[in-house]
Amino acid sequence: MNYQFTAVIEREGNGYVALCPELDVASQGDTVDQARSNLREAIELFLECAAPEEIHGRLHNEVYVTRLEIAVA
Repeated sequence: MNYQFTAVIEREGNGYVALCPELDVASQGDTVDQARSNLREAIELFLECAAPEEIHGRLHNEVYVTRLEIAVA
């Protein structure tokens, strides 16, 4: 079975943090590519090891990523 998940990656200090909001799984790496790869591995391990009930309980089926413009006076 194939899944598609969102990866949100942001710089933190000298590295990058990657988050999968659908499962609330995170990882990190020294580069964007490494953070993405480490997140993929973390998600795969979670899906292989977690009970179906835990996966179902954590899975958020609708995740929207958008940008907001905020004016500050």
